[in-house]
Amino acid sequence: MLFDFEALSPDNRYKLLTATVVPRPIAWITSLDPAGRLNAAPFSFFNALVGDPPIVGIGIGGRHAGREAGRWKDSAANIRARGEFVVNLVPYALREQMNVTAIEFEAAVDEVAEAGLATVASTRVAPPRLADSPVALECERFIILEVAVDRTIVLGRVVAMHVRDDAVLDAARCHIDTPKLDLIGRMHGRGWYARSSDRFEMPRIPVAGWTRRT
Repeated sequence: MLFDFEALSPDNRYKLLTATVVPRPIAWITSLDPAGRLNAAPFSFFNALVGDPPIVGIGIGGRHAGREAGRWKDSAANIRARGEFVVNLVPYALREQMNVTAIEFEAAVDEVAEAGLATVASTRVAPPRLADSPVALECERFIILEVAVDRTIVLGRVVAMHVRDDAVLDAARCHIDTPKLDLIGRMHGRGWYARSSDRFEMPRIPVAGWTRRT
């Protein structure tokens, strides 16, 4: 079945992308507005894009509810204004708290407080990180692409990373016990997620090894 994206509505294009590009890791972004108020919100159009320089990318849509419909979400506005943010990764244990921060509250509402989350100071950037997130990436704004009046793509340069101590196998060699992080990702529809605990191993094949096999 061919789906011609030029002939589809934005809603249908969104449904096709989110139903097939799965699972998507979740960027649980903490940021500060110009007045220093904390904001937290999750975004699943997210991934690590480049290793050197270390760049992550997040697609941030616009607000859809109430009087604020059609304007930038607070995370995008804060990153544009202050140039710093933290990407906290989401473990299964914090799935419900993450879902609370996805509610489209008014800008003055503290999502972190609503979700009952604790924060700790970051090392290189002003926004704090979420204390119970097993991984936090401190980021500086690299590029913001305005792809529509209320939609942005944020590229952030990672300047520091925090990993929960019990998930670090060998700090000197930067070896991490990834399964222990128990991260979740977005799947299809409005409410489906996946856990990273279901996995299989398949080592890459070197050219010499393929030649022997064929």
